[in-house]
Amino acid sequence: MKAQTLILFGRSGSGKGTQANLLLDYFKQKDPERKVLYMETGAKLREFAELQSYTAELTREIMEKGGLMPEFMPIKLWADFFINNFTGEEHLLLDGLARRPHEAPILDAALKFYKRENPTLVVINVSREWAIERLLGRGRVDDTLEDIKSRVEWYDTNVVPAVEYFRNNGRFTVLDINGERPKEEVYQEIVSRLNL
Repeated sequence: MKAQTLILFGRSGSGKGTQANLLLDYFKQKDPERKVLYMETGAKLREFAELQSYTAELTREIMEKGGLMPEFMPIKLWADFFINNFTGEEHLLLDGLARRPHEAPILDAALKFYKRENPTLVVINVSREWAIERLLGRGRVDDTLEDIKSRVEWYDTNVVPAVEYFRNNGRFTVLDINGERPKEEVYQEIVSRLNL
């Protein structure tokens, strides 16, 4: 199997994290000789916030208030991830990268630099109402209706235009997947459409 580059997009509550884990297992089973590098920006930000530095302290403050990180922080984290881990041979599974329109060309430039041909966006589509209902159903303390609505609105305002950048860029394949189904059905559609 040729080295793959998959970039996952989806609203909060779309099941994107679940699909990322299923795809990790898929690659490990189908291509056990090739490593899979998985980058999830939120997890990297949480790891960074645990460090002892002024920047980590400011990052913690923003995260505790549910604020929005300045653009340079997620870009710094995924740039470091590529620089420190990527040899060019691995499968790349990327989650939470380039979630703002002006970050998309930077990820595009990075993938060009690393000679990754025909990256694939997997966009797990769910309606606003479906996402809100699902997130409320999880019962997490930080999932208040106000916070959930804010995250859903942020996706429409920022992430959708970032996806459109990739959609209008001939280098990328975009797979639109209906996420309002059982996770196994969503997974099977993704794998069948990847043509691996």
